[in-house]
Amino acid sequence: MAVDTLVEEIKKLSVTELAELVKALEEEFGVSAAAPVAMMAGPAAGGGEGAAAEEEKTEFDVVLTVVGDKKIQVIKVVRAVTGLGLKEAKEVVDNAPKPVKEKVAKEEADDIKAKLEEVGATIEIK
Repeated sequence: MAVDTLVEEIKKLSVTELAELVKALEEEFGVSAAAPVAMMAGPAAGGGEGAAAEEEKTEFDVVLTVVGDKKIQVIKVVRAVTGLGLKEAKEVVDNAPKPVKEKVAKEEADDIKAKLEEVGATIEIK
């Protein structure tokens, strides 16, 4: 497959599909997409602090802080974005503040935040 064709196909993927692709490639080849970014940032930024700051910019945690009055809808959204079962999603919602999803790309974090805020939850992205 030509590189240009592959790039065009990747552009068509949703944020969730892209995250799944990255995870599958990491598992298949035993690598991490975050490691090269952190390594490259370290020397350029002048040390370990630059690498830590770069990691914070590329990976985000979506934390459910307040459930709101639509608990059932919040549970449904948590299930949809995480793939958790009903019991596990309910535990996340019942134990707020609690991370919904960790170490995700900025776009995916914003997408999850928008979906949860739409049903009345309060979300913090760290």
